[in-house]
Amino acid sequence: QKGGSYNMNKKRLVSMLLVSAMTAALFTGCGSDGNQTSGSGTTGTETDSATAAEEGGIKEFTAFFGVAGSEINDDNEVQQLIAEKVGAKVKETWLTGQTADEAVGTMIAGGEYPDFIEGQTGTKQLYEAGALVALDDYLDDYPNIKNLFTDLEWEKLRQEDGHIYWIPQFSCIKNEEKVCTHNDEAFWIQARVLKWADYPEIRTMDQYFDLIEKYNAANPTMEDGTANIPYTILCDDWRYFCLENAPQFLDGYPNDGSCMVDPETLTVLDYNTSDTAVKYFKKLNEEYQKGIVDPESFTQSYDEYISKLSTGRVLGMIDQWWDFAYTAGDAIKQAGLDAQGCDYIPLPITIDESVKNQWHNAGGAFNSGSGLAITVSCKDVPGALKLINDLLDQDIHNLRFWGVEGVDYEVDENGEFYRTPEQRTQASDTEYKASHMCSYSYFPQYNGTSDDGINANKPDGQAREFFDGLNDDVKEAFQAYGAETYVEMLGTNEAPGEWYPMWSFSNNFNTSTPGGMAWTKIGEVKHEYLPQVVMAADFDKAWADYMDAYNACKPEDFISELQAELDSRMELAAKFK
Repeated sequence: QKGGSYNMNKKRLVSMLLVSAMTAALFTGCGSDGNQTSGSGTTGTETDSATAAEEGGIKEFTAFFGVAGSEINDDNEVQQLIAEKVGAKVKETWLTGQTADEAVGTMIAGGEYPDFIEGQTGTKQLYEAGALVALDDYLDDYPNIKNLFTDLEWEKLRQEDGHIYWIPQFSCIKNEEKVCTHNDEAFWIQARVLKWADYPEIRTMDQYFDLIEKYNAANPTMEDGTANIPYTILCDDWRYFCLENAPQFLDGYPNDGSCMVDPETLTVLDYNTSDTAVKYFKKLNEEYQKGIVDPESFTQSYDEYISKLSTGRVLGMIDQWWDFAYTAGDAIKQAGLDAQGCDYIPLPITIDESVKNQWHNAGGAFNSGSGLAITVSCKDVPGALKLINDLLDQDIHNLRFWGVEGVDYEVDENGEFYRTPEQRTQASDTEYKASHMCSYSYFPQYNGTSDDGINANKPDGQAREFFDGLNDDVKEAFQAYGAETYVEMLGTNEAPGEWYPMWSFSNNFNTSTPGGMAWTKIGEVKHEYLPQVVMAADFDKAWADYMDAYNACKPEDFISELQAELDSRMELAAKFK
């Protein structure tokens, strides 16, 4: 069922509990507790905002994020509860109908910006246009923000002018790392396919496609007669990584995104021209000729792709978990398609069984290339920073990601958070999320462990809650493979070296340098030629044409600038040892 999954009695209960919680919040706003560490003791904004909240005067900021997202309702319950506690709220808007570069370019041309911005690939444009406020002189006044990162990590954020302009949102692991979900890229396959084959060991690309072929031949439709889509590929705009970057993983390298790095020689390697790249694209070509690869792969939009996954028809794909799980994954659950085994399981695929996979690494990835910034249009920079700081208070963070105690989760006798089956169902309901939940998902946040030393900072890191909340098809698959989490399906590798990840540098390439020019041209060539390579009747000729076009982009310029950046990162890290 879509939306409306909780009845009127539950709505009344939620409202009653929220009224009680919000009444309490009025007496515990920021600044009233001597033990609070949020805000600045020198700017005076903490007292002002606390007073404003008590008087009902809640500051409202604006934010734009250069990614697709879902807006919440104006009267969202948790957002209002947070606002009563911290004295501020944010009207968030998301990217629609443009690329991030186009949206940012329009703002720069007009000279008007929201208070907060995450420019994604347009971040460098914003910096070069003078649209962002330097933050380094403020950081000591906001301890929650300052404590997000080490001195080395903050140093990595300094730009050419010596200042820091943005805060990575997803790069902080607080206290002990707790990871159950593989939030990154993988070859995914539906649980029903694995169950049908009695949960075989699948380690190579050939084995993966062989299983999909055999399953689809024996089971060409879903229970209602709808035809399966054996394998689809997302190629829309910047998300074409789902097509083009698999060779790095197949060769056993971590996700540097734009290249591979030899950890022994610290040399940048080009995965686009590797032997494995040839084998991978030749395999896709073979599967396309067999009718396994979705013929709409190269024309479908992201929304169309998510809609397709949401029907449960797609047996397998490459993607990042965050790119589909909170949309298509939730839709599958709401439609009851998990009962047909339509949930996705990651597999430790490499080019052959002798190669150890690195789909998952410990330690996360520090993205120095973009983050949440405050623009020159913001009239209250201290207030904006105070809001970021307050959103990192543990109790506020719990509200953002766990919700309201007694409404969205319970607490057992040991202090451990858990959800009832009903609470898990409502947490995936589109209507409920829009009207009730407010994670401020593109503001800085923590992974890892809460300050209480018991709970994960997010539900997907809470081992017991995570496993209890899994759909039965996923539980059965995990148990068959001796795993309890998505991460255990792949295995965990040590964090890569201090250079990692190189995508945090290449994501900000523009045409102002030879390497950036090469990178731009390479992207255009891949978008044009790789679909042709996959669909070609003559693979060898199509690949040769692609390589000619690729080499004409002067990839050596791109590789040399990546190498210079890698060397610079290693030199900087050495200074902090």
